[in-house]
Amino acid sequence: MSKADVLFVSMCREILDHGYSSEGQVVRAKWEDGTPAHTIKTFGVVNRYNLQEEFPALTLRPTAIRTAVDEMLWIWQRKSNNIHDLRGHIWDEWADEEGSIGKAYGYQMAQKYQFAQGEMDQVDNVLWQLKHTPYSRRIMTNLYNFADLSEMNLEPCAYSMTFNVCGNRLNAILNQRSQDILAANNWNVVQYAVLVHMLAQVSGLVAGELVHVIADAHIYDRHVPIIEELIRRPQYPAPKFRLNPDITDFYDFTPEDVIIEDYQSNPQVTGIPIAI
Repeated sequence: MSKADVLFVSMCREILDHGYSSEGQVVRAKWEDGTPAHTIKTFGVVNRYNLQEEFPALTLRPTAIRTAVDEMLWIWQRKSNNIHDLRGHIWDEWADEEGSIGKAYGYQMAQKYQFAQGEMDQVDNVLWQLKHTPYSRRIMTNLYNFADLSEMNLEPCAYSMTFNVCGNRLNAILNQRSQDILAANNWNVVQYAVLVHMLAQVSGLVAGELVHVIADAHIYDRHVPIIEELIRRPQYPAPKFRLNPDITDFYDFTPEDVIIEDYQSNPQVTGIPIAI
């Protein structure tokens, strides 16, 4: 069985059985009909994925892995904040009439910073350090720039990555301030698992462990029956994963360089309401 399924079911049961409800409180998010979107949440979820053991895709329902990778590359490789550069449409609700989401995500990755080795952006700094100082304890990125928050159409949810090399293994911690568990959990896990594999490959390393830290892990009230049905489904072995071995430059990767095989899953969940 997929270990990602086991972690997901355990996390959902903990939230549903022991989580804190926002009922009775004033909440920012609303449903399309204007009704307050309340949640049940758990604080401080930590999930660990050993990327040497398996690729952490859910089988309870399929994750659109290449579409998720395209979004990750939109931020980390293309460093874009415009939805017209994306294949999917999950950001449409937060874009302005020109397609911009403001000074968020890819915009922050593209900003130049002064480092001891010169001027570069956050992604190039990670790539440089993994090649030249892999045992540094300062290999990280941060999208939560307080100076620009007022000009972001959505404040970053998954906001920082910290990389750490042990031997020839590249490990990483993904920090997330908030997560809609049904809509986004495995989407983000898959994205950053692929990112670790990509960065490891171009740095002469192998992917190690991805640790996912979620400050506010929540299930929306209208998602509860969907989650209850989802976590009762049968579980299957994780799919096989590999990258195009010919890619040696991070900026050459495309979603098509991600090869997924033997991905057996339950049917997709459709019609998920999204709170805005």
